[in-house]
Amino acid sequence: MNPLSSLDTPAQRLAALRGQLALSGVQACLIPTADPHLSEYLPEHWMARAWLSGFDGSAGSLLVTADFAGLWTDSRYWVQAEAQLQGSGIALMRAGAHDVPDMLGWASEHLKPGARVAVDGRVLDRAAALRWQAGLEAAGVALVLDQDPVDAIWAERPGLPTAPVFEHLPPHACRTRADNLAAVRAAMLAHGAQHHLLSSLDDICWLLNLRGSDVDYNPVFLAHALLDAQQLRLYVAPGKVPDALATRLAADGVVLRDYAGLAADLAGLPAGTGLLVDPARVTAGTLAHAPQVRLIEAINPSQLCKSVKNAAEADNIRAAMAQDGAALCEFFAWFEAAQAAGERITEIDVDTHLSAARARRPGFVSLSFATIAGFNANGAMPHYRATDTHHAVVRGDGLLLIDSGGQYLGGTTDITRVVPVGTPSAAQRADYTAVLQAHIALARAQFPEDTPSSVLDALARTPLWRRGLDYGHGTGHGVGYFLNVHEGPQSISVRAQGRAHQDMKAGMLTSNEPGLYRDGQWGIRIENLVLAVPALQTAFGTFLAFETVTLCPIDTRCVVRELLSADELDWLNGYHEQVRAGLLPLVDSAARDWLLARTEPL
Repeated sequence: MNPLSSLDTPAQRLAALRGQLALSGVQACLIPTADPHLSEYLPEHWMARAWLSGFDGSAGSLLVTADFAGLWTDSRYWVQAEAQLQGSGIALMRAGAHDVPDMLGWASEHLKPGARVAVDGRVLDRAAALRWQAGLEAAGVALVLDQDPVDAIWAERPGLPTAPVFEHLPPHACRTRADNLAAVRAAMLAHGAQHHLLSSLDDICWLLNLRGSDVDYNPVFLAHALLDAQQLRLYVAPGKVPDALATRLAADGVVLRDYAGLAADLAGLPAGTGLLVDPARVTAGTLAHAPQVRLIEAINPSQLCKSVKNAAEADNIRAAMAQDGAALCEFFAWFEAAQAAGERITEIDVDTHLSAARARRPGFVSLSFATIAGFNANGAMPHYRATDTHHAVVRGDGLLLIDSGGQYLGGTTDITRVVPVGTPSAAQRADYTAVLQAHIALARAQFPEDTPSSVLDALARTPLWRRGLDYGHGTGHGVGYFLNVHEGPQSISVRAQGRAHQDMKAGMLTSNEPGLYRDGQWGIRIENLVLAVPALQTAFGTFLAFETVTLCPIDTRCVVRELLSADELDWLNGYHEQVRAGLLPLVDSAARDWLLARTEPL
């Protein structure tokens, strides 16, 4: 019997990894949450950190030495990680806490000079690799990029996905492939590059008007792309692109190559040729195959192009939001009726019924992320997910937080609502009202075009800060167009300060999601998607405002009306007028009655 096939627990896997490190002559191993495309959600083949540690959150990195193992993850996952790491021998390192060093700092301090740190360079972005190399070198420690110790012990590692690629077509595709290629080529040439390497899947899918299902929740497929002035070589597994689609791609100068053929083609580029790469979206392992080229480092031009939705895309997004809102009306009508009838409802039931309601809407393709349905204490974990073995029954008094979204042919949705169960407490209602005021503050913002998105974060937090309250995550992220639910470059977050290319432009679709979390008690987050639109032109320039495009009532039963200003009350009632007008044509029966009741003026 192969002893590696019986590695059933994180503790056993950790012991096996340490044995492999000893055999390889390395003193530490870094396992990030990443794949060769630096995706947020990973195919099972690349879930090495989750397989090894037992922690299945979407963010975090693991560092293992002979006598220490630590998982660094941010505050969204601290409660979840603490529970899932029990008995694993892996310490939770609360990234961002004032008394916790970052992973590189810990390694530099604790590893002895001459030590070697192994990491699979295929999944480590170039920017991070350079940072680690410089930091470790200062401590006399070497970074080894050509070893994957986890692969040596993962005997039953899943294979790569094989689902077919499909084309995103009009009327939902609102730009031609030729136009996208021309725009990116022009930017490539402006950078003085002869070639442009793309590994990020959302960029490739947007550029070519293609979609897939290789990654849960994101309609993308595994591929690399190498662009020059005449053609684009698309590196994808054989058989994934249907013949008819391959013919249409060829007409636009797209040549299909084997997914594994990128390394040889990179090695064959002429010495000194200019290769445009985004250091945050291409891995050190991929670039190791092209040491002879002249790297030109800049954000992928497609990131900037696709972040600004055109008028046709904006109209399709509004339509998708309406369908999504109709699904939510249907769900909430069922939920409240089931509650009133005394039915037993679990957090998993919430996910099941809401997903089914979305699946009945026109243009629906899949969920855009795993639904978060957290009752009371579970809602205090921003990225909580109910499972068959760990979930709550929704009964008694309290608050139910539901964060969910869908992928539609005409757009990607992301919405969070909190609803009362039984009778919420005065403290819960006060917290809810404060979060609502934070949400309204950002929704009503008006600001100069090209304002750094990070600056807007303080607008949402101010109503909470006045009460001595705060939350640990960002306030808003960019959203793709039938692509990834989390996209950039804009980010309404203090953590985005100083980043390039995060200025707000008309056409950017961004979330507005302030929150408040009391560990072990409850969590509140109110999230809509907002579209940046021109507001006015003055002698001081163009000013933008936010159009709220998400359509779903914000539950007013938790609102302390006396705490709202007249302007805040006008915004809330005006929003509900918009929701009612947008959704009434799409709902009937119980969903219609629920919509009318929940959009009554406050």
